[in-house]
Amino acid sequence: MEFQVGDKVMLKVSPWKKGHTFWQTGEVNPRYVGPFKVLERVRDVAYKLDHPEELSRVHNTFHVSNLKKRHADEPLAVSLD
Repeated sequence: MEFQVGDKVMLKVSPWKKGHTFWQTGEVNPRYVGPFKVLERVRDVAYKLDHPEELSRVHNTFHVSNLKKRHADEPLAVSLD
């Protein structure tokens, strides 16, 4: 899978189930959060994302396997509040 700078992507949250709870909203935990804008491609399999201040403790570079392209018909992002 490949993304371009400026693409909107969704971030898979399951890798952090045991360590981070930033996505929990009191509802069913989502599999993906976002969308986030791709800022830069880092090597062949990683991308740097523009993520909100609420995620400042989470590194902003992610392996392509943790990303999926956001489609217009997907629901809006889960609030991080």
